[in-house]
Amino acid sequence: MLSRHYVDPPKHINIGQYIYSNVPSLKEFCEPATKLEEGTSALKAISTVMLLLQRYEFKANHEEWVNTVKPKLGLDISTRVLQAVNFARENIKSLYAIRNELRVALKNLLKDTGILVLPTTAGYPLKRNSKERLSSGFEDRMYKFVGVAALSGCCEVTIPMENLDHHVSLSFVAAHGSDKFLLRNILDTYSLIQDQVVLASKLETAPVTNVDVDVNASELLKEKGNSAFKRRQWIKAIEFYSEAISLSDTNATYYCNRAAAYLELGRFKQAEADCDRALLLDRKISGMLWHWSHRIKQLLQRKGGCRNS
Repeated sequence: MLSRHYVDPPKHINIGQYIYSNVPSLKEFCEPATKLEEGTSALKAISTVMLLLQRYEFKANHEEWVNTVKPKLGLDISTRVLQAVNFARENIKSLYAIRNELRVALKNLLKDTGILVLPTTAGYPLKRNSKERLSSGFEDRMYKFVGVAALSGCCEVTIPMENLDHHVSLSFVAAHGSDKFLLRNILDTYSLIQDQVVLASKLETAPVTNVDVDVNASELLKEKGNSAFKRRQWIKAIEFYSEAISLSDTNATYYCNRAAAYLELGRFKQAEADCDRALLLDRKISGMLWHWSHRIKQLLQRKGGCRNS
């Protein structure tokens, strides 16, 4: 995440971690998390509180109208309306306490001349016409950053970027009550932003990534894979190891661990491929891994690759 000030140079900030540290009432809604997961847990909790507060306020303002008129709505909208009308929570004050704490925290961060710049949707951009946009998983990613401004009442402007393959946009957030300041700055910089997007799209260089963040995330995924492996959840372990590899595909350990999970499922060809890849990446682990790879080859020759998928 980027915190951009009008006078000072831009600076990076982990907005999830900042919220976790500066909105104490939010802890009630945060899932148990390691130090690395605290930021993600806070953003997820923000989206949860946002939805709960929306349901409460919708019910308070529109329940009588819904029950009287009984409007015919689409399936998705009617489901949301029903959730709101049936909403029941005793301690509403805690939701408003979180909103107020978040507003103060962002005001302290942004002051009067700060603008927070972040992707509109967390994670990788969504491909155009993708069916994933209908999934609950995509909604979870979308709400993580949307909730920052929506819950706090901060003003937000979203700018779509020119991209033929993906839905890409940036969101600009300023402190509560700074609407004119934000709009003025967006109007002044809009053409420059679009020019930079066009220039970037013409570059053929590899995308720039935050290596430290990727390494931390991949290690976290590896640990989740190890936990699943210990519980004999082989398929789940493979999924976690594969995600770790997608973030850091030069770590031989991830391939070793996934190979072990493949072996437990009898998927020998995949295990062999992972062993070979790990050997190419790190010769220091050659002893045990060579034995594994050789054993797999023997099994494949003996069984003709059966149970492989």
